[in-house]
Amino acid sequence: MEQFQNLELEYVDDDFSNFENDFVSMGSGSDSADDDFMDSDFEDDFEVIKPKTDTSASEARNGKDIQGIPWEKMNFTRQQYRESRLKQYKNYENLSASLRDLDENCKEVDKGHNFYDFQFNTRLVKSTIVHFQLRNLLWSTTKHDVYLMQNYSVMHWSSLKKKGKEVLNVAKPITPTLKHPGSVAQPLSRVQISTMTVKDHLLVAGGFQGELFCKYLNQPGVAFCTKLSNDENAITNAVDIYDDASGATRVVAANNDAQVRVIDAVKFTCLNRFAFPWSVNNTSLSPDARMLAVLGDSADCLIADSQSGKIISTLRGHLDYSFASAWHPNGFILATGNQDKTCRLWDVRNLSESLSVLKGRMGAIRTIRFTSDGGFMAMAEPADFVHVFDARSGYVNVQEIDLFGEIAGISFSPDTEALFVGVADRKYGCLLEFNRRSDHHYTDCFF
Repeated sequence: MEQFQNLELEYVDDDFSNFENDFVSMGSGSDSADDDFMDSDFEDDFEVIKPKTDTSASEARNGKDIQGIPWEKMNFTRQQYRESRLKQYKNYENLSASLRDLDENCKEVDKGHNFYDFQFNTRLVKSTIVHFQLRNLLWSTTKHDVYLMQNYSVMHWSSLKKKGKEVLNVAKPITPTLKHPGSVAQPLSRVQISTMTVKDHLLVAGGFQGELFCKYLNQPGVAFCTKLSNDENAITNAVDIYDDASGATRVVAANNDAQVRVIDAVKFTCLNRFAFPWSVNNTSLSPDARMLAVLGDSADCLIADSQSGKIISTLRGHLDYSFASAWHPNGFILATGNQDKTCRLWDVRNLSESLSVLKGRMGAIRTIRFTSDGGFMAMAEPADFVHVFDARSGYVNVQEIDLFGEIAGISFSPDTEALFVGVADRKYGCLLEFNRRSDHHYTDCFF
């Protein structure tokens, strides 16, 4: 992936400054907070103090914009702005391969579906991003609990209490509470979090200079922190938590130094280190933890043995670098997201070519998630669009969520009842919540 020195806030895929001055902050994608807010030193809790900035489902049904954007005060309509946005948005590409022929290979879909209904939007917590290609910065642990990055803080939002709480501040010096081999001798501070994940009370975050943090949400302090690499190009691009065949919890970290590291989540020792020919932007474990999808600065994607790192198969078809992947719960289908604006579905029983090619609207596919029951797959572009596919329809039936702003991350709740979307923007940065429609009951939906 691209390396930018001294990057304080995220790179912008596009520039909105050509639009109306009264709307220039919306959708700029730079969510650059004022300096006095950069340390994100929040109180332990804060109540909803400006409910007018939030949007409820009933308000949306009565015509209020779900992000609270006052279109009636603008010199243009929402549709006019959308049309201008589609024309002027410039997708970032690393390779110069022609994308003209992609449309012929993409699946024809029906976008007129609504699987998840808008439920609530709050601007009391606002997602931020530090690198334009990394968007795994939001995770849901229940249908009421979600964790996201806000400047130098990991924030927890309770949709039941309508409350936010800071759970980790990386602007301040951090010293691990437990002494483990590999823990840093000197505390880390002002870490720019580039990626994160949460599972079973364990929060793992990676930093822009190769840092790694592990924190148990039910315990004070940080259990473990280290610098995985001192390489100049050492961004921690992706982290994941999984249980191996023995049931032991592992952390896997993918870095720009072209290595993937597997770490024991109890002793925090490095168990394996796998080297690849290019920077690794994303990894994901198959449901049985035997196969590791490895994506990076190459048009090819790899499937490797999770124990040895040996390459099992090379997936060919994408035209640019890949930054997202996810496995269907059945373990047969792997989805990969690429800067060529497509998501490809691969059947591990026949990897000679992709099973389907799903196209985005205007930008790279930077995040992919499946529901735990396999009924739906969501893919997010860098900005403005989240696509929710019905897997049981063969990925033909689609809901297109249309918003404005850079997308920091998406996450289904483990029970599939909620979908959260983090939007990074100076003025309209927010957390969007969607609830699964009650008239759609997909259980054990496997492709």
